[in-house]
Amino acid sequence: MKIVKGGIVSRLLADVHIPKMFRARQTFPRPVIQPHAIPQTVFAELSQARVAGLIKPGMNIAITAGSRGIANVDIITKAIVDFVKSKAAQPFIVPAMGSHGGATAGGQLEVLAGFNITEASMGCPIKSSMETVLLGYSALGNPVYIDRHAYEADGIIVSCRIKPHNAFRGRYESGPCKMMAIGLGKQKGAESAHADGMGKMAENILASARVILEKAPVLLAIPCIENAYDETCKIEAIHKDDILAREPELLQYAFANMPQILVGEGDVLIVDEIGKNYSGTGVDPNITGTFSTEYASGGVRVQRTCMLDISDCSHGNGLGTGLASAITKRLFDKLDTEKMYANCITSTVLKSAGIPIVLATDKEAIQLCIKTLNGVDKDRLQLIRIPNSLNIGHIMLSEAYYEDVLNGKYAGLEAEGPPEYLQFDAEGNLITRI
Repeated sequence: MKIVKGGIVSRLLADVHIPKMFRARQTFPRPVIQPHAIPQTVFAELSQARVAGLIKPGMNIAITAGSRGIANVDIITKAIVDFVKSKAAQPFIVPAMGSHGGATAGGQLEVLAGFNITEASMGCPIKSSMETVLLGYSALGNPVYIDRHAYEADGIIVSCRIKPHNAFRGRYESGPCKMMAIGLGKQKGAESAHADGMGKMAENILASARVILEKAPVLLAIPCIENAYDETCKIEAIHKDDILAREPELLQYAFANMPQILVGEGDVLIVDEIGKNYSGTGVDPNITGTFSTEYASGGVRVQRTCMLDISDCSHGNGLGTGLASAITKRLFDKLDTEKMYANCITSTVLKSAGIPIVLATDKEAIQLCIKTLNGVDKDRLQLIRIPNSLNIGHIMLSEAYYEDVLNGKYAGLEAEGPPEYLQFDAEGNLITRI
């Protein structure tokens, strides 16, 4: 794909004015478990009378580890491993990430290594395979699969995060049930759960989870929840018999602790970096409003969104690009379609892997979004800039918001400096830090 800097596209965008922007701080409620306190929290939860007796000496225990960029995931996972060892049982880790990692055993190990989850750091084996066992069929008629290593263990601990999903709504979204049905189901399980589309996902996840709880050696779940600052704020061990009742309650707690872009709406959203460590679709649409399906909604309302770069630990999996108005050549050149398309084929959601307009530079990507706006006052452009969709405590806003922020229009939002023009280097790369 030929992307030319200095050609006709550059000339069409050269005179597009980018307004001054100012740094702003967003403040949210902040319950938190500090990293140093996580191991003792995990031990305390797993020592509760309801679950403590589930792990017995000599048992082989499979512990799940997923593909999401969960805060402190290595600390949480290591603490679970250490607890299992303290009970004289033998732990091992199973990548539970459906088709992620390019739907290969090696790719899934690579994803975990990016989160500091390795055999050396965890002190136990990691058994990565795409081989599954067919457990049977759900009440909705879909085949239910589970990772063979996990199935052959004496017990499974479902470690995961509970969070609102980015493409559907239901009583069960991202959490233990999804980790069992899709994560442990590997590519086959993920494909089965997605077969009826996102409109049926919540129902399929629950139906498949019921089969797994009945036929696989699941002992308990120990989900974590994060606050608005991407910090661990809750960890809770749940007996297998209580998972279906407790998960929806914890999902509501997760919703209550989600961050948001407090101005609510604007014209252009600039995202410095996307990635699988931020969301399954590169950016969390619950924040950015860039949903890949019609089965979920929310987030900031804007006409145009540009994405400038992708995180290294995404390994080229740039899902989410199709939800942007424009991306940069830098981001485009890092994309690995083998990683991206395996996800889409499995999920049947194609929109997020599309390629939008590709611009040569950061500056031109922003200018294109501005130039193609419809029905807005170009003298009072409302631009919003975020570093990524997880870390939005500090953002940038265009000067059209400045007086309203100073006057306290938005609770929890304060200006951290005056409006200034964004700075770009000679190549058009954005160098102003948030």
